[in-house]
Amino acid sequence: MTSRSLLRLALAGAVATGTALLATVPADASNAPRTVPVRLLSLNDFHGHLEPPTGSSGRMVDEHGQTVNAGGAAYVAAHMKAHTDRNTIAVAQGDLIGATPLISAAYHDEPSVEFLGKIGLKVAAVGNHEFDEGYDELRRIMKGGCHPVDGCSPAGQWKGARFDYVGANVLFKNPNEKTDALAALGNQAAVEKLMSGWGVPALPPVSVKWMSGVPIGFIGLVTTSTPNIVTAEGIKDLTFADEVKAANLASRVLKLVGVKAQVVLVHEGDQVTAGQSPDACSAVPGVGNRIATQVAPEIDMVLSGHSHQAYLCTVKDPSGRDRLYSQGGSFGRVITQVDMKVDVRTLDIVRSSVVADNHVVTRTVTPDRDISDFVDLWKERVAEVADKPVGRITADIPNTAAPSGETPLGDLIADAQLAATKAGGNAQIALMNPGGVRAPLTYAGSPAGEGDGVVTYGEAFTVQPFNNLMQVVTLTGAQLKTVLEQQFTGGPNNQAFTKILQPSANLTYTYSRSAAWGSKVSDLRIDGTPVTDTQAIRVAANNFLVGGGDAFLAFRDGTDAWSGPLDIDAFVAYLGEHSPAAPPATNRITVVD
Repeated sequence: MTSRSLLRLALAGAVATGTALLATVPADASNAPRTVPVRLLSLNDFHGHLEPPTGSSGRMVDEHGQTVNAGGAAYVAAHMKAHTDRNTIAVAQGDLIGATPLISAAYHDEPSVEFLGKIGLKVAAVGNHEFDEGYDELRRIMKGGCHPVDGCSPAGQWKGARFDYVGANVLFKNPNEKTDALAALGNQAAVEKLMSGWGVPALPPVSVKWMSGVPIGFIGLVTTSTPNIVTAEGIKDLTFADEVKAANLASRVLKLVGVKAQVVLVHEGDQVTAGQSPDACSAVPGVGNRIATQVAPEIDMVLSGHSHQAYLCTVKDPSGRDRLYSQGGSFGRVITQVDMKVDVRTLDIVRSSVVADNHVVTRTVTPDRDISDFVDLWKERVAEVADKPVGRITADIPNTAAPSGETPLGDLIADAQLAATKAGGNAQIALMNPGGVRAPLTYAGSPAGEGDGVVTYGEAFTVQPFNNLMQVVTLTGAQLKTVLEQQFTGGPNNQAFTKILQPSANLTYTYSRSAAWGSKVSDLRIDGTPVTDTQAIRVAANNFLVGGGDAFLAFRDGTDAWSGPLDIDAFVAYLGEHSPAAPPATNRITVVD
């Protein structure tokens, strides 16, 4: 698709709104209602959890301080129905797909996107995980067509999402042509001046929905950290602009076409004080708060995602007025309800009328029958693959970190990756990113009946759902030390928090908690032999890390790259060859003060 047609698509909703708006405000509205009600129901970070999530991922602290089981598509649907009225618009804040269980991932998340359409979702911001398989695949999910490699799913040709994906800060790096599509707004000079120097959107920046006779404008944003947390190749033609600048420009575009009720859907958020009610303002101000407080005063509320937390906060906009800043957990465990009134004369949200509530998606209600049947159908379609035994374990292998930052499961995966890359890639060590280890392996058998200690393909996939490619690159000893220094905050890459890479068993080192960045790592050894700065080392990692993911930019200095199997295939093969696998000791990293 050309830049010209993409920009026309990006602005089409706003253009149509501006044209229709002039005809909807009566000359004499003295007898009309002063305000009309609008309700928003929002989800964020669903991550394809069609089945009820398990373990801690399936529990939530409710409004009464009780920890309850929560989530699952059939329960999400039931709760959505219970809170939907004729004035409702359903929205979302990204990561609806990507890093998903096998029931969704096996068919490139088409089942999850179909489910979200079934429950009435209308607008969603893109999250970083929407780019896991690259921009072209996101476009296919949006617009339809069968997967270019795997073909159509058992449901037939994919028809595309029923809702609008929006991302105002997702731009092409090098637009291939200038566009004149802005002329369609009817004030070409003003709009061109407004958009001058910004760039061509790769996605629609805004979506406008009418409710009760008034237009509501939704601005989509995704975290600017996206290039550091997705595979570089899939977004090589994109750039991710500052969220605040993008929101403010999109707000001005909406205002230019007469849309004054404005809502930001942003895939970025803050951490919280643990154990708080989902209705508490427990967010610790961070990058999410920066966006929520700095976007233009014309924006009435900021609904967020990404950090997987639940909070309801009131913050001040740049003009000193209150506005809502919220998030609804993750995995379909919370639905955020926002009730408000819109003034029919000014067409703006009456902020004093805004009332928000985070509803926990409990499993004490009757699940939606149609969605239950839908989920069961996809379970049947994937069961033959998911239930296949691939190995055995002797005990639970957790993904919880020891004081060193190592996890037993992360270490096991690193060992598997080294084994899979020795022959073809001549790998000497392996490193695994901790964020890629998404769930523990449990010894107890599942309801599928495979038995205690048996690991199925579905369980292994849940641990590593990204389908990353294993690669091997050559780093010098000094470059490897830099990679390990980049685990810690304080460096030039602006690492937001410490991320300890999981090492294969033959890699050992010490790090100091108190030492300055750049001097934290010492006594680096491979197979017991000290590493020198100049020696060449073949390092195995997934293509996410090799591309500089999670701000490990020193990986990009690697040379002589070799590509091998998918990470899930490496893990499955290792489990089969080393059964029964025991939890490794987390003694590869030594920590000193």
